Amino acid sequence: QVEIVESGGGLVQPGGSLTLSCRASKSVFAIYRMGWYRLTPEKERELVADISSLGITTYSGSVKGRFTLSGDTAKNWVSLQMNRLELEDTALYYCNVSLREYEFAAQYDYWGRGTQVTVSS
Repeated sequence: QVEIVESGGGLVQPGGSLTLSCRASKSVFAIYRMGWYRLTPEKERELVADISSLGITTYSGSVKGRFTLSGDTAKNWVSLQMNRLELEDTALYYCNVSLREYEFAAQYDYWGRGTQVTVSS
């Protein structure tokens, strides 16, 4: 059973920085995309940033220029550097990994349990 391992998060003042990291718990056949989502006040998950197996990164407009996603799906790691954090960035952040566990398995999205980011003065 594949699990998504998340680390990072915490409490920071406005303008501060945090780093979130994520990986799949075991070696798998293929990883197609890795990224971070966050839970909105309306309880919906919105994309923060992700990276494809081709190395193409996508950012939410609200974080572009402040957050930087680094990673390599072939090496099973992704890291989100969050700078100039704002009060509105406060949320529960989830790592998402789209992968195929075995060669003939279906591709599924796996989610981490979430890590809290709180921006407060």
